[in-house]
Amino acid sequence: MNDFLRKLGSELLVFDGAMGTMLQAKGLTLQELPELWNITRPDAIADIHADYARTGCNIITTNTFGANRLKLDGTGYCVEEVVAAGVALARQAAQATGALVALDIGPTGKLLAPLGDLGFEQAVALFAQAIKAGTDAGADLILLETMSDTYEIKAAMLAAKENSDLPIVVTFTLDEGGRLLTGGDIPAAVALIEGLGAAALGLNCGLGPQQMQRLLAELVAHASIPVVINPNAGLPQIINGQTTFNVAPEDFARQMADIAHSGAHVIGGCCGTTPEHIAAVVQTCGAITPLPVLPKTRTVVSSYAKTAALGGTTVVIGERINPTGKPRLKQALRENDMGYVYKEALSQIEHGAKILDVNVGLPEIDEAAVLEQAVVGLQSVTDVPLQIDTSDPIAAERAMRLYNGKPLLNSVNGKAESLAALLPLVKKYGAAVVALTLDDDGIPDTAQGRIAIAERIIAAAQAHGIPKHDIIVDALAMTVSTGAHNAKITLDTIDHVRNTLGVHTVLGVSNISFGLPEREKLSAAFFSLAMSRGLSAGIINPLSGAMMDAYAAHNALCANDENCAAYIARFAGAAQPSHAAASPEMTLRDAITKGLRDEASQLATRMLTHTEPLVIISEHLIAALNEVGEAFEQNRLFLPQLLMSAEAAKAAFEAVKVHLSTQGQAQARRGKIVLATVKGDIHDIGKNIVKVLLENYNFDVIDLGKNVEPALVVSTVLRENVRLVGLSALMTTTVVHMEETIALLREQAPECLVMVGGAVLAQEYADEIGADFYSKDAMGSVRYAEKVLQV
Repeated sequence: MNDFLRKLGSELLVFDGAMGTMLQAKGLTLQELPELWNITRPDAIADIHADYARTGCNIITTNTFGANRLKLDGTGYCVEEVVAAGVALARQAAQATGALVALDIGPTGKLLAPLGDLGFEQAVALFAQAIKAGTDAGADLILLETMSDTYEIKAAMLAAKENSDLPIVVTFTLDEGGRLLTGGDIPAAVALIEGLGAAALGLNCGLGPQQMQRLLAELVAHASIPVVINPNAGLPQIINGQTTFNVAPEDFARQMADIAHSGAHVIGGCCGTTPEHIAAVVQTCGAITPLPVLPKTRTVVSSYAKTAALGGTTVVIGERINPTGKPRLKQALRENDMGYVYKEALSQIEHGAKILDVNVGLPEIDEAAVLEQAVVGLQSVTDVPLQIDTSDPIAAERAMRLYNGKPLLNSVNGKAESLAALLPLVKKYGAAVVALTLDDDGIPDTAQGRIAIAERIIAAAQAHGIPKHDIIVDALAMTVSTGAHNAKITLDTIDHVRNTLGVHTVLGVSNISFGLPEREKLSAAFFSLAMSRGLSAGIINPLSGAMMDAYAAHNALCANDENCAAYIARFAGAAQPSHAAASPEMTLRDAITKGLRDEASQLATRMLTHTEPLVIISEHLIAALNEVGEAFEQNRLFLPQLLMSAEAAKAAFEAVKVHLSTQGQAQARRGKIVLATVKGDIHDIGKNIVKVLLENYNFDVIDLGKNVEPALVVSTVLRENVRLVGLSALMTTTVVHMEETIALLREQAPECLVMVGGAVLAQEYADEIGADFYSKDAMGSVRYAEKVLQV
């Protein structure tokens, strides 16, 4: 067994500390890539590794955090030589003390499509190159750290699984509210990372030990694998023009002891920590025995932002994205009308669906291509988990690979061919899977026959390494019009599977009523019966009033609705119709708030025939963006939805712009803003997000890019007569250049205001460097621009 895996969980392991701050002390400039010192200054890297090794820590991390093709392009060095040199230097120090070597892999610095311009498979290839090089060079484990996007985590983990057999540790970076940059929370991140087979997971960077301690309880509550905590040495401060951290080694060690006693199994340091910090941790925490790793055995699926857990209240899975019996959906799929698919999805969510079934199977289309398009597109406009509904292995793999979360695959069955083709994919992509109780002989006409197939599938899945809690059995509803006992057979199967085998269940409920009048009434009654017998999830039409009435009544009667709150909310005030009312026609505001780009463009074009352009802009476009912005600020929606709404608004603005140009009119602008990522900082994710939103609010944005010299910012401000500058920094080491830029602006363009943002900043920090405004998120920048650039 790998030495790391042998020790993990049974003894407290300690990572080393920061590399960047140590390199700066040895003369690294902000214009240099730290990873190149593996070749140009190997003596300095060797000294730092040796200093950490002497502390007695268990794991030395390589100086390869940013060693990817994007960052090394144009340097004259290739990824393979930089990574190989980095592993060799770490190994040299580790051998003296018996420490292990972790191949350190950081994020690419780009947002993945559809939010950004880096394709998913491009990201996989970037990570794969470094991981292959590090594995070949002899690393003991792979550390994927400082990740802020679950999609990028998935790309990196797949690259590791496909190009190495080393254990994978994933640490991600959260804000103090427990959210990733792209909106994911701890349960969603844990579900994805565990599903993909990490050996351990946890947090690093962004926060100090006190802030991470507050997030640790939730992490431990959801994780079934060992937990890693690698904080900064407190939050950064600027003292005499230098970025410093305020937690001394002894205090850091005491706080890390509390973290170890609270459930962490691996501890260490990130920004601002030194060999003195790690030595204190080893001395203070060395005798601590970590708490046992407790398997949670929850059946969970996730999107990038939300989880849906089976158990307790029956989960509603929306059935409407399935072409069976739906001529309009068939037409949309044939015509590649994804807007219709998205509207069906959003409507089901509004009516109570917690998971969406996605089935695009038509004989005349390329199912794999269309399913891929539907899954990626749906995840750009919704945040609920998806059930990928296909029996085609090619379509299933492509959809699960590109899915941002822990997917639910519907389905496998008892046929040997199905099990052999699909179970390896379920294991690889960390999915939960629906098991249909049918085999080569068809669907048994007894509960005992269906139960036997369920047991066979469960055994086969476990043989592939798929845990029992990731299997959900479908007892199959056959219409009672062809067999009087069909409902009873299904219900008895559900009962046994859930209450005797201890496995969750799912059912396509409405199949029970095919061929009969008043189908909704029969289906609703059957839904109630199935829930009372142990149905974990029902695939139903959430727009059906009868079905959702039955659901609300069941939950109230079975103590799943505290104080009958949901029941009262559904029925108080007026009697509900037995059928859902027709959805009102979508408005431009709806299209923007829901992130539907094509619909927004079409609706704006239609409105221009009877509404003044400026009215459309002020009363519809800006109003919709404000609504989305407020929801973002209140954590009711997250970055992906914010950006998709911005794209929809952009499409509508373009329609208005074209109309104005044909009328010989110019669209009024709201003022110029210069944006720049400061000198020495090559990360521009945050700045790019701000740019998209400001442009959608009709500001003229002059984007100077990344690693921008202070003099260029000032000269642009003076030449363009700009009244507002936005500066971004993601690295603690580059904030000094933000301060330098602000000082130069104060000297040469004193009337210009400066707003700042970035992961390493806080209000106190912004005040210290003389900024006029600190924005904690992109919408804050918009609000400030509106305030100071009134036109």
